Amino acid sequence: MDKDELLKNIANVIEKDIKPFIESNNGQIELEDFNESTNTVFISLAGACAGGSKAPMYTHINSIENIFKDKISQDIKVEIYFICK
Repeated sequence: MDKDELLKNIANVIEKDIKPFIESNNGQIELEDFNESTNTVFISLAGACAGGSKAPMYTHINSIENIFKDKISQDIKVEIYFICK
């Protein structure tokens, strides 16, 4: 699979499998980048965590990574950046 096709698949997984859940919890998710040499997806999660705990957002990390592993590749890695609003 070439990089363009892989990026398209990653974006599709975010849009169909991850984004609806994140948005239902008043969050936002964006694909930031994909590093082909390390097989790493970089995404940002944004939500209302100011003055509170980031714990609910951290609970999504394993779920998001597992979705990518199931839908894209067992070898994929996920880096998540949190943006608190």
